[in-house]
Amino acid sequence: MTDMIAQFAELHQPGKPLILYNIWDAGSAQVAARAGAKAVATGSLSVAGAQGFEDGEKLPFDFALANAKHIVSAVDVPVTIDLETGYGDDASAVGANARLMKEAGVAGLNLEDQDLSAGGLRDVSVQSQRIKAAADSGLFINARTDLFIQTPLPDHDDALAHKALERCQAYADAGAGSFFIPFAADEKLIGDICDIAALPVNIMRMPDSPSISRLAELGVARISYGPGPWMAAMAAFEAEAVKIYGNQR
Repeated sequence: MTDMIAQFAELHQPGKPLILYNIWDAGSAQVAARAGAKAVATGSLSVAGAQGFEDGEKLPFDFALANAKHIVSAVDVPVTIDLETGYGDDASAVGANARLMKEAGVAGLNLEDQDLSAGGLRDVSVQSQRIKAAADSGLFINARTDLFIQTPLPDHDDALAHKALERCQAYADAGAGSFFIPFAADEKLIGDICDIAALPVNIMRMPDSPSISRLAELGVARISYGPGPWMAAMAAFEAEAVKIYGNQR
């Protein structure tokens, strides 16, 4: 297991990004591995949606853990799990959940800094404690900030990038292995953050995102796709279902 964690960490190279076309179960993990994925990563919305739950830790933790075990057993590459805010009211609970994930064979976790109950973002010091508790498990922690998600697009500016970098440094000090900034799409801001960040940077590709090659030029170390793959799969399934059932009328 330690070898898988080390292998996963080594895949985070600025300028040579790890590509994670996000999966949601053991079957989709096997598809990604057969296609050549060097690691596989779940997306919380996808995992929840595939079981009929909404995102936001509505999926029971026990199911998330069981799903992680199934994925780990299905592939021979590192597995990283989107654990949202950690499924814990405090740092000790987050740490306990991280240890359970490690025992399941997981190599890494996503932890986000939004506050699901109160809204907004958690205080940097509080989030740092949660990240440290998870990192103490030995897992590779991808520390996500929701600054760009919760800030209107016109305000994605240098000041916001500065706030992100402050969080990045704090999360690095807490033991995170990479820094995730979903919804950041402006090339200048991405490049500036990559140049200064204390951690390898993870970008989520969206329709308005720069190309993979351009993100590599900007210094990105990890590119993920969030719920996009699951949504595309469900859209294709629904389109075929509508055709089939429509022909019965």
